[in-house]
Amino acid sequence: MDLGGKVAIVTGSGRGLGLAYARALAAAGAAVVVNDVDADAVTAAVGAIVDAGGRAAGVTAPVGDSATADALVETAVREFGRLDVLITNAGILRDRVLWKMSDEDFDAVIHVHLRGTFTCARAAAVRLREQGEGGRIILISSPAGQRGNFGQTNYAAAKAGIAAMARTWALELARNGITVNAVVPVAATEMTRTIPAFAPLIEQSERTGEPLPAWLRRDEGLGTVDDVTGLIVFLASDAAKDITGQAIGVGGDRLALWAHPREKAVAFADGGWSASSIGAAPIFGALETYGIPAPQAPGA
Repeated sequence: MDLGGKVAIVTGSGRGLGLAYARALAAAGAAVVVNDVDADAVTAAVGAIVDAGGRAAGVTAPVGDSATADALVETAVREFGRLDVLITNAGILRDRVLWKMSDEDFDAVIHVHLRGTFTCARAAAVRLREQGEGGRIILISSPAGQRGNFGQTNYAAAKAGIAAMARTWALELARNGITVNAVVPVAATEMTRTIPAFAPLIEQSERTGEPLPAWLRRDEGLGTVDDVTGLIVFLASDAAKDITGQAIGVGGDRLALWAHPREKAVAFADGGWSASSIGAAPIFGALETYGIPAPQAPGA
């Protein structure tokens, strides 16, 4: 897929998924603004893209505040003349169960993930609307934001908010030809290595050089960071001009369209519902599941 002439910003792209996104976009022809808090990682990422024949510039700064968002857009315009694509990937973890999570743990994750997505998308939307040629905003969500996850109050709340932002901004920016989608990736990264069920499988794959088990790639949708990049490149392209307001999962051999929240069951009572009548309502006959299921190997 050809992204020649397009300019993309990828936050948190010094390593992991963000770096994979940046390199894939550059390989498809886009100029890329690399961002990370680690200056060495930014330098290395920019160097790798340039050495491979691509175009890249770097901004070393934490996302969250408007100043960083503005600097990213300004760098794209100054170095490459325009902006076409924004991928909001930057994130951190501060995992704790509810009763042990501090205000600082909560605020740090919300600031980077949720506020960082907001400020960067706002700055990008202003520029894209000024250009008047449409554009692509790709927000990175998570299965935790779709289903919840033990010990991740802050992260799950932020990622759920990001999916809601995608749906809201898709409405607001539709007339400008700007699509907004949430990607729900699953890949072997520093973050997924903290999940006990995944850690030994990832470690074994890295130690032996063998691919992750076929059941894990298919049933759990867990693969390498490069397995996620095809969706990013597609959504950044002109071929995805009619896809907006969606949450799309990708990982390993799995590609999935997530359902949006909707009423599952409805009941009516003339005159309204009392506490006692609610307890007997038929809607509670099939409650929703919650949490990310632990991976289950075939035959286990």
